[in-house]
Amino acid sequence: MLERDYITELISQFVEAVTRALKLAVEKGDPASCQAVEQQVADLIDLDAQTAMALSPDSLVTMLVLSGMGDSVASYVCYALDRVSRVYEAHGEEDLAGLRRLQSQAVGESFGCDPATPPEELASLDAELFGTTGDKA
Repeated sequence: MLERDYITELISQFVEAVTRALKLAVEKGDPASCQAVEQQVADLIDLDAQTAMALSPDSLVTMLVLSGMGDSVASYVCYALDRVSRVYEAHGEEDLAGLRRLQSQAVGESFGCDPATPPEELASLDAELFGTTGDKA
């Protein structure tokens, strides 16, 4: 029960921080906010952000597995990496966009989550910022 409460609190904090950062990145054109999203992903797997974001897609998946929370947080990581890749792409940061997209795809394939489908807590944000409906159809 304590572990579940801990994971729920981590996810809640993640959603709040990613929401703020993605809004700044998209609405204000602040690509530096992408680093805040990346920091949140790194925090979920208990790694330094610079180290986590430099990992190959397969190595990032391995770190998620080793964190012991991969199944609980994978859809959030998958979503955040996919959306931050879109922001980087919009700002002409093709290399970063490509790496984040590949990382997102690897997490999605390994944990059975779809980067195109936001977690429930992020569906309205996704619709607002990226024009998706959050439907799984």
